[in-house]
Amino acid sequence: MKPWVLIAGDFTPLGGMDRANHALAASLAASGDAEVHLVGHRVWPDLAGHSSVHVHRVRRPFGAHLLGAPRLASEGERIARPYRAEGRIVANGGNADTGDVTWVHYLHAAHAPRASGLRQRVQAPATHRYYLVRERRALSRARVIVCNSQRTSRDVREHLGIDSSRVRVVYYGSDAASFAPVTPAERMSARQALGWPLDRPMVVFIGALGDRRKGFDKLFEAWEHLCQDRAWEGELAVVGTGSELDTWRRRAAHARLDGRTRFLGFREDVPSILAASDLLVHPARYEAYGLGVHEAICRGVPAIVSGAAGIAELYPEDLRDLLITNVEDAREIADRIHRWRWDADATAVRLRPFSERLRSRSWREMSTEFVRVVES
Repeated sequence: MKPWVLIAGDFTPLGGMDRANHALAASLAASGDAEVHLVGHRVWPDLAGHSSVHVHRVRRPFGAHLLGAPRLASEGERIARPYRAEGRIVANGGNADTGDVTWVHYLHAAHAPRASGLRQRVQAPATHRYYLVRERRALSRARVIVCNSQRTSRDVREHLGIDSSRVRVVYYGSDAASFAPVTPAERMSARQALGWPLDRPMVVFIGALGDRRKGFDKLFEAWEHLCQDRAWEGELAVVGTGSELDTWRRRAAHARLDGRTRFLGFREDVPSILAASDLLVHPARYEAYGLGVHEAICRGVPAIVSGAAGIAELYPEDLRDLLITNVEDAREIADRIHRWRWDADATAVRLRPFSERLRSRSWREMSTEFVRVVES
């Protein structure tokens, strides 16, 4: 069996790059002709228990990503060394420098984080510099670089000066069973389980609240504008956690929006959250792809997203009104939400072909294409 060494922070089905890592590992293990080595901080039980999978866990001291990163790099490079001649070695971004395959889910060179708290403002520049150095070294030496969107491919070439001959794009896949179109009965059941009203439009935001990359600050500002209109009856559900969660709860209470804003924290039941939602809003300042948006659309939930996000390049022409031109303009975000509200039924009809197209590409298909690109 051919050895494959995958080096990444987490291999879980919980979302983002972790879900993609999990999908590739699961596909390789299921193929029956690969010896799969997973080097990471966390590996989901279905992978850890597979007969073809060898797990090499790396401790993340105090749960800190920055403290765990050097350990992951050194252990990943050590584990990969014996397999360089006969196997394939895939590392996420700058997680390890192996000279074989680098899978780019997020490019640090394309975005400098905007920290808010004092601790974050002190730590963020040093953390960003560390990841930039690791990333630049790994990508400059990689045999092939696989990106999750054309936007990411362009960033890799423009920010790091990588020749296009080494860069390929492989889009993410979907779990059609977990993210199937929502039926009216399922929507009602999901709302009842969450304690959400049945007669109001529910808008959802899904993203970390540790910095301002996902743009929640601008969505909150847009929400303030919307709620000043007595005709606006919607409620906002916020899924995510981070250092700013309590700050946003206090701000919502101070603005008297706590009755119209629900902070749900970290959730593992995202398919159910989406089933209960009417609209997802994702005004990210930087988004290499946007799997949360992808999965919302698979469920038949329209998604208003930054036009610069990777997922935006897949939007068909008749849905371009859902793309935000300027994510720093809260009034534009509010206006797009408002326009969706009064055209919701027509938007749902326009969304169906796009939803079917995204849902038809499975994680297995993504993994097969990934292997083909790497082997070629």
